[in-house]
Amino acid sequence: MMPTCLILDDYQNAALGLADWGSLDGVSVSTVTEYIGDRKALVARIAEAEILVIMRERTPFPADLLARLPKLKLLITSGMRNASIDLAAAKAQGVTVCGTDSSPTPPTELTWALILGLARHLPEEVGNIRSGRWQTSIGADLSGATLGIFGLGKIGALVARVGQAFGMNVLAWSPNLTAERAEAAGARLAPSKEALCEAADFLTLHLVLSERSRGIVGEAELRRMRRSAYLVNTSRAGLVDQVALLRALQEGWIAGAGLDVFDTEPLPYDSPFRRLPNVLALPHLGYVSRANYSRFFTQAVEDIAAWQAGSPIRQLG
Repeated sequence: MMPTCLILDDYQNAALGLADWGSLDGVSVSTVTEYIGDRKALVARIAEAEILVIMRERTPFPADLLARLPKLKLLITSGMRNASIDLAAAKAQGVTVCGTDSSPTPPTELTWALILGLARHLPEEVGNIRSGRWQTSIGADLSGATLGIFGLGKIGALVARVGQAFGMNVLAWSPNLTAERAEAAGARLAPSKEALCEAADFLTLHLVLSERSRGIVGEAELRRMRRSAYLVNTSRAGLVDQVALLRALQEGWIAGAGLDVFDTEPLPYDSPFRRLPNVLALPHLGYVSRANYSRFFTQAVEDIAAWQAGSPIRQLG
């Protein structure tokens, strides 16, 4: 019987056109374009699949879900890190888990789209044009302003480089960041995270979410920020205390926020983050670019072919 491969959460219905799935030997491939939040409905939809291809953390795979998928043999995620997969449970169940490469440039570019959108009040002014109004805002200057970066890894370092090009004063901080590494990336090491929050006109987060980094920006850090400052998060929602962030935006502790990540995704329709006038919110588009999607799905095909040949590649866990 032909093995079944199901691609989950293909929101743009793009997966089949971005890789040569027909090159796979005797594999039936289909996609699910809608998000299935109900666990019972999800199991009913995917229970027959031997191969699942998932997009980052859109659909988590904890142990209790894996246990309800006895036919699953291969689970492929985009990227080489996915905290929403219980790798130990997958291994115990005999499920091979593989990943793909992921480029740091799409989230870097989206970070700057949010910074520029906030600085120049683009949503407001687009609304003005569409409703017949004209010029109601005064933009913030990037040149001469301070860019604060939490985390100076691959993405953070690229963000710093762009900040330099805009003529910004670039500061960075993370628990293990050294002055030498910061300087190599074109930034100065802030003496503490508190100092970073106090100095930044634009504060952007690029840390891996872990128990150590969860809530690294909380009420105390948000209150230290300038009332004219903006927070940008294209990394993970859990890095910021969401209750405190909501208060900060509602009460004017900060000028606004550019958010691409949320605790619950898709973002509930009644979430205040959808409607606050000082929030520029996007539906987790950081890694969503044509080149990155092509990379994800092309390498997913490679992962399947290697697994079929008995030599899995890019294994996780």
